[in-house]
Amino acid sequence: MSKIMAVNAGSSSLKFQLLEMPEEIVITQGVIERIGMDDAIITIKYGADVEPVRLVGTEDGTISLTKSGDQKYEAELPIKNHHEAIDLMLKKLSDLGIIKDFQEITGVGHRVVAGGEWFNHSVIVDDEVLSKIDRLADYAPLHNPANAMGIRAFQKLLPHATSVAVFDTSFHQTMPEKNYLYSLPYEYYARYGARKYGAHGTSHRYVTERAADKLGIPLDEFNAISFHLGAGASVTAIKNGKSYDTSMGFTPLAGLTMATRSGDVDPSLIYYIQEREGLSNEEMLNVLNKKSGLLGISTISSDMRDLENVQETNTHAQLALDMFYDRVIRYAGQYFAELGRVDAIIFTAGIGENDAVTRAKVLKSLAFAGVDLDEEANNVRGKETIITSSSSKVTGLLIPTNEELMIARDVVTLQNTK
Repeated sequence: MSKIMAVNAGSSSLKFQLLEMPEEIVITQGVIERIGMDDAIITIKYGADVEPVRLVGTEDGTISLTKSGDQKYEAELPIKNHHEAIDLMLKKLSDLGIIKDFQEITGVGHRVVAGGEWFNHSVIVDDEVLSKIDRLADYAPLHNPANAMGIRAFQKLLPHATSVAVFDTSFHQTMPEKNYLYSLPYEYYARYGARKYGAHGTSHRYVTERAADKLGIPLDEFNAISFHLGAGASVTAIKNGKSYDTSMGFTPLAGLTMATRSGDVDPSLIYYIQEREGLSNEEMLNVLNKKSGLLGISTISSDMRDLENVQETNTHAQLALDMFYDRVIRYAGQYFAELGRVDAIIFTAGIGENDAVTRAKVLKSLAFAGVDLDEEANNVRGKETIITSSSSKVTGLLIPTNEELMIARDVVTLQNTK
């Protein structure tokens, strides 16, 4: 047995999960938010069977018991950088009795968004791998620099642990050339790697394997359309258990309408707006990444829940929702046509797992293909279940994603090959 840490580092956040492997038992999970600010927040959730150091009523945080019996530590305090955040997190895991010795953590797996064509599977991190992650920052400018910061901080604090990079893009390296190339001069691909790489691959890989197993279909014979719908959103066509096409592109900006990202836009329109608004390239990218999508159209919020609460009285909120549904349905139809035969339609991530309206709209749009929604079964949140009727020609499933488990599995696999 060993403890494996699965990490997802953002520019100002750090999500983590500690698992007992190979038993695949979650020991603790948490998040550190607002890194770099004086009011950063650390939250750690862990099981009731752990004997914690009691900190109730102390200045540095509180421990509370939820109805489920799980325990939670929360605190607000200044955290300067990722190194300080990880140092604090490890100290709290020790203080709370979750770990007794840092040597118990034998591996750390890091989610890395962009692996380019260099990485078609997870790898143990060495200096060369880390250098390549840095060089791929242009492919995922919001993610790779933060991912690299997290890796370096953990390597310094846990030098004994096997460090593994798990790439969002690696699952999509099975796409055929006709699907990953853009209709640009081929020399740009040859020189600069200008092509579609996709994202959310770890999530799509997990739900694909889980759905095939649940339906009793051999993975290498399994066709599906996988919807990872959250603040970032993507759709992947799965053919014979592998990624065949996906909605995100060279970066995670392309594809669907997202929380603050634009999704697909005519490149000429971008140049047109940039010229008239006097925006630099960096400023224009900021508009596309952080001021567009649901937020840009609704003008009030990037959160689906906020928009759904006011859609009957706010036309912009309704329009934003309609555009989101429309883009998801477009890709559903496109990938249905590409695959020809579809065994399953899978919904996952925040919106996919919790928003019955979105799932219903997508499945009802595919009635032409014999998809039959079970309204009662669909009235559920965050629970693995089948949401189509027994007579449906294609099975619709809600499968909560578990990227952390996939990361931990990859760490163990690579540890065993050392």
